[in-house]
Amino acid sequence: MNINNDKSLYRTAFNLSLVTIFYNIIEGLVSAYFGYTDETLVLFGFGIDSFIEVLSGIGIAHMIVRFRKNDFNKENSFEKTALKITGSSFYLLSAGLAVTVIYNIYTRHAPETTFWGIVISLASIATMYFLMKAKLTVGTKLQSQPIISDAGCTRVCLYMSFILLASSLIFEFTGISFIDSLGAAGLAFYSFKEGRECFEKAEGEECSCSCGGKCG
Repeated sequence: MNINNDKSLYRTAFNLSLVTIFYNIIEGLVSAYFGYTDETLVLFGFGIDSFIEVLSGIGIAHMIVRFRKNDFNKENSFEKTALKITGSSFYLLSAGLAVTVIYNIYTRHAPETTFWGIVISLASIATMYFLMKAKLTVGTKLQSQPIISDAGCTRVCLYMSFILLASSLIFEFTGISFIDSLGAAGLAFYSFKEGRECFEKAEGEECSCSCGGKCG
């Protein structure tokens, strides 16, 4: 592969990281707002997760800039710190969701509506699928396991979007109160999983989001 083609692919990878960052900022603001006003825990948690994904995206963007400069050293303090902060944030989100799920089930709390959860999840599914496929294509062409790993983590975001869609649809059509909490529990599981993977990446270990590849 020639150098110019490599540079073009790294530019594409960087642009994809920017799309990820800015999309998650918008998604986080909209999801957290409607999750709060409609009292739907799964949508609110989805919004907080989007903000955490912004932190992860910044670390990925920084890594791609290094790669464009032919700096492939795995030991980078900025990216390690970003991973640890992101991982801690995912753990906090998982714990907060778990506690609130228990409280909501005990009090039989139900959201006012999950309409916006349906709308936002559909937009997220389309966006995350595009990003996942594009990152995987670029990472494969560059033979870059970190970029392929990032595509794998985008796949996890896609799974979380499906959880939001399923719980929102079921509640909207059935009105069963605990469905929202069940969806939030699913988000808590994946948030914990992502937090663990962030710390594994920081230590250069293997993680499941990279489809069995190295995280470094």
